[in-house]
This record gives sequence, C-alpha cells and structure tokens, in this order.
Amino acid sequence: MNGMEHYLDIFRVTDRQLQTLTATALAHGGDFSDLYFEHTTFFNLLLKDGEVSSGGFHTDYGVGIRVLKGEKTGYAYSESTEMKDMLKAAEAASSIADGAYGSRTYAAVEDRRSDLYPMKANWRDIDASALLPFLKDLEKAVLAKDSRIIKVVARLSDSISDILMYNSLGEMTYDTRPMGSVTVSAVFSKDGRTENRTASRSFRTGAELIGPALIAELADEVVRDIDVRFEARRPKGGRMNVVMGAGASGILLHEAMGHTFEADFNRKGQSVFSDRMGQQICPKEVTVVDDGTVPFNRGSGNYDDEGVPSEKTYMVKDGILTSYLHDRISAGWYGVRPTGNGRRENFRYNPIPRMRATYMENGYTDPSDILAQVRQGVYVDEFSNGQVKIGEGDFTFFVKSGYLIENGRLTMPVKDINIIGNGPQALADIMAVGNDLKIDNGTWTCGKEQSVPVSCGMPTVLVGNLIVGGE
Repeated sequence: MNGMEHYLDIFRVTDRQLQTLTATALAHGGDFSDLYFEHTTFFNLLLKDGEVSSGGFHTDYGVGIRVLKGEKTGYAYSESTEMKDMLKAAEAASSIADGAYGSRTYAAVEDRRSDLYPMKANWRDIDASALLPFLKDLEKAVLAKDSRIIKVVARLSDSISDILMYNSLGEMTYDTRPMGSVTVSAVFSKDGRTENRTASRSFRTGAELIGPALIAELADEVVRDIDVRFEARRPKGGRMNVVMGAGASGILLHEAMGHTFEADFNRKGQSVFSDRMGQQICPKEVTVVDDGTVPFNRGSGNYDDEGVPSEKTYMVKDGILTSYLHDRISAGWYGVRPTGNGRRENFRYNPIPRMRATYMENGYTDPSDILAQVRQGVYVDEFSNGQVKIGEGDFTFFVKSGYLIENGRLTMPVKDINIIGNGPQALADIMAVGNDLKIDNGTWTCGKEQSVPVSCGMPTVLVGNLIVGGE
C-alpha cells in the first residue's frame, strides 16, 4: 500500500491545507467535519456477436466536504482540488449546517490499517488491446459448451480508486481500491423456445483476475442446468415451505432483512427492529453477519468512506439482535462505536449506513437432511428482480429457477414464480440452517439512494410459511 505522501500528491494538497479546509467547514460552529478525496478511473469493454461493440474510459476526480451539526448535515463537493474551489465548497457545507440546534460529540477511532486487496497487476498498466483476447476466448469457450447457443454477450470492466480522507479529529486515512468484473450471458434456442443464463464474477483485485481459470469457471456456470430451464413449468402456488439454496439466495437476505438492520432506519424508527436490540428475533441457529474484511471481496474495504476501519459485524448472534450497521452519525446517536458501514457512491454523496458482504453463517444441518424434512414445498436458488419495503421488510422476489419438493425429494423444475413474504417474519420462521455457506461473487450492487458494490451469501435454509406465487 502506498504511503500518505503518495495520496497528498495525487490530490495536490498539503496537510496544512487539509487543516484549513476543516477549520473553514466548522466556521459556523459544526460538531464535526470531514473531507473525502477521490480519483477513480473506469474502463469497460463489451463483446457482442464476436465483435467489440462498445468500450470506454472515464476518470472521476474531486472532493466532498461534510459538516455535522446537531441533527443537520451540510454537504458540498468540488470537482477541482484548487484551494480556492475547495474553500468555496467548505464554506457552502458550513452554511448549510448552520442554524441547527443541539450538538453531538464525535470520538476518534483506532486506525487498524490493513491490506485486503493487494494487486499483482494494476489495471491502469494494462493496454486495452491486451484484454480483447480474454473476451474472445471467453466467448469461444461458451459457444463450445452447447450447440443450442445462438448469442453470447461478454463484458469486462475495471476500476481503480485512490481515496484520501481527513477529518476535524485529525484522522487521516488513505486507500487504493481496485475492482475487476466479468459478466457473460448466453441465449439458447430449442424447438422455437429461448432461454438465457448469465454468470458473473467481481472482486477487488487487479488484472490477475483474468485468465483461463476464470474463463472455464464462467463457461461452465453459464450452461449449467440449461436443460432443466427448458423443462421447467409454472407450479401451483400457495403458502408453503421454501428451501433457499446456498449462495445467491443471499440476495433475499440482503434486501428483505439486511436493510432493516441499517442504523439510520432504526434511529428514525422506520425499521421493525428499532426497539428490539438484545432480543431474540429468530431461532438460535441463526447468525447474520455483515463483513467488510473478506479478502478481495467486492463489498470489502480497508476503510469505509468515513475513514473507519472495516470489521466483521454480527447483527444477529445465535438468534439475538446484537448490533445495527453504523456510520459515525448513528454511532454517536446510540453511543456505540461505528462499525465501518458509512459508505457512499462517490465524492458527490454524503456517506450513509450501507451493507458490505452480508451473509448467514453456517448452521448444523446437512442440506440433504433439510430437503428430507419437507413434504411439500419449493427449492429456489436463483433470484431475479424483486421489490422490498425496507422499513417493514415486506418483499416479493421473482425466481428464475428452482424445483418442487415432494416428500423430501426435488422433482419438477419450476420457473416464473414469486416468493412473497416479510423479511423479519421469515427470519423468525427459519426451521433449519445448512452447513454449506457459500458467498456469491457476482456483480451485486445495492441501490439505497446511491449505488455501492456489495456481495451476499448464505447456506441452505428452510423457511416455513412463505407465499409462492404460481398458477
């Protein structure tokens, strides 16, 4: 990891200027101020029908300045790091926060510097022409897997973000965050019908991500179970037991349950868990984690976007609600430490509590024994779009693939069904948790007010009493 001088040079600022900016931001009596400098380069290539149909390179650069005073937040940004422009932004943020009643004390946090995503090959050093053979080899590998494939679309994108953060407590942190993502989609045709499948991988890693191993993995996944897709039918709906497969089913955990643990919703009384801290909210076998420390994970960070070191946060431990997900604001309000969940899309946005890698830890039951418990139900392992009322946790998710469960066995493949329920109630209705935790490393992005990369996962889980929307 580069040292502090490297980041000061990138943004052409000095330590003295940082102090002047925070002092200016606090000129109207703010309780706390911080600066978030960002330099990000983005690159992407799209291969369609054997040809690169689009591509692009983009640079983002600037600083966001925040002032906290009582319950009020002042925020302004500048796309220039010339001192005169940054001072204008600091003065604007200070003015916005002016007039707030009350005050709050913000405490310094211990700096636990780590390096969760060292790069072997910097994306910025790779010429675009060197990436084209990878996409063409990926397309070739997918086409060789199944003669029914009529179209392949492959996309590669990468980014590098240099981040420098400084605040009125005198804390200075810095980070270089890589991201590489590859997605491939295939369209299959059989007897006048078409089906499609998509596979993706995304990690905080350098260009060492791309190579034959990733090609083989994605090609295998994108054709997996396609025969089952063609055979699948829409089942009869109703209220029944649902077995959620390990891995990508974690998106339902993220959307329908994870958001209810974010501290801003709870601080404002908008979550059903606002008054449940320390209470048993689900069976003892259930432990739910939000983890920012998984090496190379898409949702991980050496620091969050407030300069707080990442950690592994247990939201639910043995069925008991033990922590919300905190930024500095909510941590001050609750009188606890921030958990490293203050995240933002870029320097134009103020940070808010957001998830990172959210998953349920292993239980004690073999997945085959979980299936054996179900007389009538459905098994689902791949979700598409869904709708969630974050405060209440009510959700509807579209299921792309699954099976009927009859007398403990997977039988008819199913598709075009919805799973309908309430996240907190679904947590309470968990009947068994498998021992096969899998974190899905696809290109997951969370869009709560602003977009941030996340990941999700879970073991096989049996949930009782969900509504399956079918015929």
